[in-house]
Amino acid sequence: MTLQGIDLSCIRDDRVLFDGLNFQLQAGQILLLEGKNGSGKTSLLRILCGFREPDAGEVQWSNEAINDSSYYADMAYVGHLDGVKKELTVLENLKVCLALGTKGQYSIAEALNKVHLQGYDDALVQALSAGQKRRLSLARLLITHNILWILDEPFTSLDKQGIALIESLMLEHCANGGMIVLTSHHDITLHDDVNVLRINLSD
Repeated sequence: MTLQGIDLSCIRDDRVLFDGLNFQLQAGQILLLEGKNGSGKTSLLRILCGFREPDAGEVQWSNEAINDSSYYADMAYVGHLDGVKKELTVLENLKVCLALGTKGQYSIAEALNKVHLQGYDDALVQALSAGQKRRLSLARLLITHNILWILDEPFTSLDKQGIALIESLMLEHCANGGMIVLTSHHDITLHDDVNVLRINLSD
């Protein structure tokens, strides 16, 4: 699978955020979007998620327009908000997620163990700390099968241990043939054998 951005342009409030943007992402690679606030990072993620159309250009998934391919079944998005239901328990949130997707590599119990939330199955999400809610939102990626992860500031609310945990999950995903697009103000630390592509939208 290959994710391609071809001559992408984005205009917001009569201001050109980016124009003629090209990139290609393949299995095992990470695309890190960098730039100042307001440079268009989140706007580009919204285009990649299909939330808005580019003002020019096209996004392709393995040489097909994303609307004509399996793209949306192959992609998972975690925004800067956690996207979990606070009135439900941890387990109920993950069961809803699993019902809407295709079963992934890990069971719910295994995913909770991975993100250090074992034993929190019956806890209401509203009772969790900000970091725990963040780890729950990322656990959703582990229980469903998605080749492409699109992550908007995934390290928000996480301490050093949480950041290291998410980095290890990202490495594992890429090692298994996945690919990731993310924005982050955190200086990520990944092994040299992971190909990290960088686009600075402030340039």
